[in-house]
Amino acid sequence: MVAQTPTVPRRRSGLGRQVVRLTILTAILAAVLYPLFWMIGTSFKSQEEIVNNIGLLPETFTPGNFSDGWNNFDVSFGRFFLNSAMISLLTVVGNAVSCLLAAYAFARLRFRLRGFWFAIMIGTLLLPGHVLIVPQYILFRTFGWVGSDWPYLPLLVPQFLATEAFFVFLMVQFMRGIPRELDEAAKIDGASAYGIFRHVILPLSRPALVTTAIFSFIWTWNDFFRQLVFLSDLSDYTVPVALTLFIDSTSQSAVGPMFAMSLLSLLPVFLFFVAFQRMLVEGINTSGLKG
Repeated sequence: MVAQTPTVPRRRSGLGRQVVRLTILTAILAAVLYPLFWMIGTSFKSQEEIVNNIGLLPETFTPGNFSDGWNNFDVSFGRFFLNSAMISLLTVVGNAVSCLLAAYAFARLRFRLRGFWFAIMIGTLLLPGHVLIVPQYILFRTFGWVGSDWPYLPLLVPQFLATEAFFVFLMVQFMRGIPRELDEAAKIDGASAYGIFRHVILPLSRPALVTTAIFSFIWTWNDFFRQLVFLSDLSDYTVPVALTLFIDSTSQSAVGPMFAMSLLSLLPVFLFFVAFQRMLVEGINTSGLKG
């Protein structure tokens, strides 16, 4: 007779590992989601309850925080949302167009010192944004853009000049995965460099473009430092800068309305991400950025 190997201990061991794994994942998920749930609950708490009640759920709902936060200043908070939306959408267009053209040049065209300039561009990723903000401010102030009739020029013009090296690198990696045989076939049909870009590269670069658009929108919507530096008029403020107006170091801060507006500010980013989530994953997986 052939002895049978015991299978019950193995099954129990596998079940135990699954329980431990699920427990750890649940704990991590709770730690990640707790601040979000706390912010949602706090946006419905009164000022006194925010100080005294650290729980997630409010004892008494105070929906007035939303109306107070929306109309707390001389300018409606809706104006700040419009400013943020305008800057974010124009930044998306600028980065998508300029970075795509720059990536096409690095990935497909041949010119002198191409590798050198690409290395210089990659090297700019090592520079913190705070290091560049002072020379940028001096340059834009010399141009007369800071404090002008349309003060968003310092925030928007660089985005149309392919200054985001990360997006250029992402698209270059994606285009390198497109077979060059398609370019050769287009050349045989008489297509120029522009024709190859328009009819071959551009349609196939949709995942990389969507990835660039999503990251551009999220990063610009959440940007605080650059917008704080270049925007000085209240009516020109964006949502991140306007949220700081609820905090007053000399008197009691409007914490409830601040959390209410913070909650509303998450909705555009959340909806934008959910709408293009599948394309984002596809773009990252096909751009050479996989782990």
